Formats: sequence, C-alpha cells, structure tokens
Amino acid sequence: VQLQASGGGLVQPGRSLRISCAASGGTFSSNAVGWFRQAPGKEREFVAAVNGGGREKFYADSVKGRFAISRDSVKNTMYLEMTNLKPEDTAIYYCALRSRPYRVVISAIASESTYDYWGQGTQVTVSS
Repeated sequence: VQLQASGGGLVQPGRSLRISCAASGGTFSSNAVGWFRQAPGKEREFVAAVNGGGREKFYADSVKGRFAISRDSVKNTMYLEMTNLKPEDTAIYYCALRSRPYRVVISAIASESTYDYWGQGTQVTVSS
C-alpha cells in the first residue's frame, strides 16, 4: 500500500487550498483515513479523519469550521479542503490509512497508532 500526498504550496492568509492523497495497492472505501500535520519544532498532531464507512467525520478544534475532509472511493483518493488559512496552519501535512476496514472507536480516531500507512507529507505554508 502506498499513499501519495500532493497539492501543498505557499498561500496567503485567508485564502484556500486543497490537498490530496492518492492510495494505491488496494481498495480502501471501508477504511478509516485521516490527516495529521507537523509544524516546525512541534509534534505531529491530528487534523481530521473519516471513519470506516464514511459517515463520521472528525476535526481538531483548531480547524473545525475551516477545513473539510472528504474521500472519493472510486478514485481511492482523500482530500483536505482548507479555507480561511492562517499562518499557524503552516506545517507538513500527512495522510494516513488504517489497514483494517470498518469503523474505529471514536476515542481512537485521532490517535496516530490507529493508522498503519502514511504518506510522505506535503508542505503547506501560509504567509503574506
């Protein structure tokens, strides 16, 4: 299984950006997927996730109302639509996939240990 993240770049504060993560090596429509990020000098943190089955979505408080996670099961691709970006959103964004299908307990959805496969990361820089 491979995850390939793309779409990062330099964007001005208040603008929008969509990053993508394409999965290959199987079909993952029933697997939980998530986005995490790591800012310079900080630990990696949870950003957003879609639970197995795709009906439940979760967001970190810092991005709630500004970011939206989605997935296209036909294309085996997940997305993170980011709006009203702030300088504190600057980070490397990583996509992640759980190898076992179906629902993850809510208490574990934001934990890195829930996910077995990780993309290489895409840099998002928010600056004027």
